[in-house]
Amino acid sequence: MREILPALHEWYAAGSPFGLATVVAVSRSAPRDPGAAMAVGPGDEVVGSVSGGCVEGAVFELAREVVASGEARLETFGYSDEDAFAVGLTCGGEITVLVRRVSPADDPAFAAVAESVAAGRPVTVATVIDGPAPRGATLAVWPDAESGPSPASDSGAKAGATQDSDARAGATQDSDARAGATQDSGARAGAAPGTDTASGTGHGTGTGSASGTDTLAGAGTVSGRGPAVMPGTAAAPGAGTATRSGAATAGAAGVAGSLGTTGLDVAVTADARGELALGATGQRHYGPHGERREDAVSVFLHSFAPPPRMLVFGAIDYAAAVARIGDFLGYRVTVCDARPVFATPKRFPPGVEVVVDWPHRYLGGTTTDARTVICVLTHDPKFDVPLLEEALRRPAAYIGAMGSRRTHDERRERLAEAGLTERELSRLRSPVGLDLGARTPEEVAVSVAAEIVALRWGGTGTPLTATAGAIHPR
Repeated sequence: MREILPALHEWYAAGSPFGLATVVAVSRSAPRDPGAAMAVGPGDEVVGSVSGGCVEGAVFELAREVVASGEARLETFGYSDEDAFAVGLTCGGEITVLVRRVSPADDPAFAAVAESVAAGRPVTVATVIDGPAPRGATLAVWPDAESGPSPASDSGAKAGATQDSDARAGATQDSDARAGATQDSGARAGAAPGTDTASGTGHGTGTGSASGTDTLAGAGTVSGRGPAVMPGTAAAPGAGTATRSGAATAGAAGVAGSLGTTGLDVAVTADARGELALGATGQRHYGPHGERREDAVSVFLHSFAPPPRMLVFGAIDYAAAVARIGDFLGYRVTVCDARPVFATPKRFPPGVEVVVDWPHRYLGGTTTDARTVICVLTHDPKFDVPLLEEALRRPAAYIGAMGSRRTHDERRERLAEAGLTERELSRLRSPVGLDLGARTPEEVAVSVAAEIVALRWGGTGTPLTATAGAIHPR
């Protein structure tokens, strides 16, 4: 949904209601993951996609009906063997889509969520999709009070003065709900390392070149953005107020909206912050007042974590191509080189951060996590060895280094001499990329990107014509 938020924010600011369809569950060979979204706005304008074209027509009509009625709808689409012309997924999978109306009156916190996503601040949106709670009700959860909505932007807070009996009953939770501050290990296991999002269902389980001149310079950022801020977790907030309409805040800093009862808000807030720390997206299940180990209420947690980082070392032509494709894939890209004659913003795509510093020194002072991609293209031992010594000892999803097989063998020997273990050395993808027969910098960048994607999702790199079974395994 991140891609369509600018259009949604424009409609919302104009006070124009729109229908927002979100994929909340998938099975088998479904073409899109949970969180994929499509919206129908004023003048029947459509943005986004939930299936790559298979069921968009049906979802379009459904969204129009939801805008007119104001009642959220949950629909499942799949392939019909009996009637191949029926509305469904020709790929053979199945998707479940929640469609709800969004406007300042329906969802007062939407503007704050859109602003956070646009600014790269982490936020999770929890939405009721089924059960004895208001379908389509939302609760926006930020990691802490400082990153949450300001009082001016949270118009929903004004609606929090009137409680219904359900909210009052939620003030006293059972022991299971009180245990919500610590999520179970199954929930934490729901996001695969290196993923932007991981879908989940059930009870807290995820579904899931030669170098140029050697002129060197001191540290300095030439252009771009600041360091990444990793989302953290926080304890569950105290009980607050809620209304049946879901328009009130949960009475805690860093939270806006309500799912209908205080107990449910408290339990979901705790889980949402845990999922946000993982960048995970998926379903969780609760009792009407947030009771654990109950199935009555299904809630979809959609996490918007900051984009993962791609760190490219060596400001050569290959780096420009890799940076361009990294930006296209949604990474926040930084290019670093110690030579200011090469590390200039004009040689790289707009939006790419360019840093002049010794690579190993820069890496040692920056933040990486299990989603970070590190591409070492310096192709020079005096840069490569200390840089890889640092990289292989820190969290990262991918660490690739350019060079011939001879260069790789020599580099590996130097790293072993520096004290790296066999386990640490096994993380190195070198020579970098998949065997595509690439020649140009752009083709090499495609090769590198293909390896990153394959490693991220467990692909083999084998042509699909040589494989059998589902194309999108679940």
